[in-house]
Amino acid sequence: MSVFKKNICKSVNKLFRLPVHPFNLEQDGIKTYAEWQFEKGAETIKFFLEYSTVEEMFKDKTVLDIGCGAAGKTLYYASRGVKKIYGMDIIPKYKEEALALAIDKSLTDRFEFVLADASNLSFKDETFDTIILNDAMEHLSKPVEVLNECYRVLKSKGRLYINFPPYYHPYGAHLSDLMGIPWVHIFFDEDTLIGVYKDLAKNLPDGEERIKFRISRDKEDKEFLSYINKMTIKKFKSIYPDTKLSLVYYREVPLRNFLMLFVKIPTLKEFFSKMVVAIFEK
Repeated sequence: MSVFKKNICKSVNKLFRLPVHPFNLEQDGIKTYAEWQFEKGAETIKFFLEYSTVEEMFKDKTVLDIGCGAAGKTLYYASRGVKKIYGMDIIPKYKEEALALAIDKSLTDRFEFVLADASNLSFKDETFDTIILNDAMEHLSKPVEVLNECYRVLKSKGRLYINFPPYYHPYGAHLSDLMGIPWVHIFFDEDTLIGVYKDLAKNLPDGEERIKFRISRDKEDKEFLSYINKMTIKKFKSIYPDTKLSLVYYREVPLRNFLMLFVKIPTLKEFFSKMVVAIFEK
């Protein structure tokens, strides 16, 4: 790693204000991750409502929310009239926070937290009316396997709702809790990003936890950003045709409405798309 590049990155980073991030809100005692997610619940599904409705998604439905984090958004969905909803994540610590919010919102009768890998679901075939992958597609280590499992556990005519920021989104590196430079992963290599992130995190109360959350080592003992799979629009479009799911709605949402033209240009859309939105049906 170049010390020079690391110092440049740190210096430039000081010029940018950090986006609002749940890790920092929780650290500052403002609100928990689960509470932040619950407040953002409506926002997580707003682009789906151009094709579907809240009632079609949730009313009297059995629902699976994959990559739920602390399940605040899952509990928001539960409040929309679900029959039963399961929030699934692979991080054990989120369960306690999710259950605490479920009690606070009086939703324990229709909510269950599941600690599991979505590429190997324990549910029976045709269990769910609705499956949601909100801001999760970019984190899956086995995306094709997960989509195939979603197909298996969906009921006939059941729907899978996916939205995610593509990798070349301004904050697609998922380091914006500590690094506010837009497109930082375009301007600096991964080794530099890892070094800077570790330096910025090391003195925080939850610094070690943040580092372990985002960074791992491969078989050659080299550090890499393991929290993301670098899911681009192009990669996503190459993946879903390998499944049996039927695409019924698709949209690439621009960062701002005035940037719509850029989203229509293949070489630029990866950089100026805020969200990829896709709805599949079995």
